[in-house]
Amino acid sequence: MLPIKQPEGATALRKLQPTTKMPTQAVLRTLSAVDAELLRRRLIELIECVFSRRFGRPESERLLMRSLAELKTARRAGSKADNDDSGLDLFAKKPNRGLTGEQEQHLFLKLNYARYRAMRILHQFNNKRLSAAAAHELLRWESATVATRAEIVRANVPLVLAMAKRTKLTGVDYADLISEGNLALLRSVDKFDIGRGFKFSTYACRAILKSFSRVASRTARYRGHFPTEYDPVLEKSDFVEQKRIDVEEDCVDELKSILGSNVAHLNDVERRVILARFALDEPREEPIPPKAKTLEQVGQMIGVTKERVRQIQNKALHKLRFALESGVLAV
Repeated sequence: MLPIKQPEGATALRKLQPTTKMPTQAVLRTLSAVDAELLRRRLIELIECVFSRRFGRPESERLLMRSLAELKTARRAGSKADNDDSGLDLFAKKPNRGLTGEQEQHLFLKLNYARYRAMRILHQFNNKRLSAAAAHELLRWESATVATRAEIVRANVPLVLAMAKRTKLTGVDYADLISEGNLALLRSVDKFDIGRGFKFSTYACRAILKSFSRVASRTARYRGHFPTEYDPVLEKSDFVEQKRIDVEEDCVDELKSILGSNVAHLNDVERRVILARFALDEPREEPIPPKAKTLEQVGQMIGVTKERVRQIQNKALHKLRFALESGVLAV
């Protein structure tokens, strides 16, 4: 047996960080994809169990691993479930839908016993590779853990809904409350010690309310930074586009200035080609921009072919580019 001592006044929660190695590939090939992933997660994640002295008894596995259907309860037919003020009755279709105290105790003992047995295997194979038999045994206990935990959560999910309905928090999204409450419920299942004699709903209600408080605080901080709802229209900025337009206008003005003073030393033909090709000789009226002439239209103006106009244009642009780079674009 795994030697777990429980001194007086100490918590019953036991933790183990697995250092066990995965089994060989030959063993893994015998497992399904689901089982292989379950085994991989078990060998990576921290494992916890709430230890009870009952786990060391010879008949523990036979008594604790029974299903609820096999468990004989002391509840009389037609009697009401224990009133724990959890709000489960608000969502129950039948009066006896919630777990009795005996059923709840059995499920938590079953959950932690399955984890305890898994911890024993991991402790036995500390820094060693799992054998085929140990891998299958570990999977058996891990599957029992997952199934029992899911059974407890299903029985107590209405508790989160009931607490969310009772909580009066303004400005908090209801879906966020449910999400945080469900996470708090899952954590409560892992940490709850049934041996202390309390109902699980008493323990879980406090954890769920604390999670609701965290949601409210987070929402308040968010609204402090973002007082209005997100609006994609407000986020759209035309800064880059406006900057480009401003640069274009500056370049056009500078180009007109260069042509006017002939800083680029263009001849008369080159100057006429540039003015016509880029519509610099026409007034710029909004919203209709001036229309530039084609190579063929400019060629007809000066009596040359459009290929010759392209050559003249390229030579003039080279001169203008040098003048512009030393002017407005150099700023």
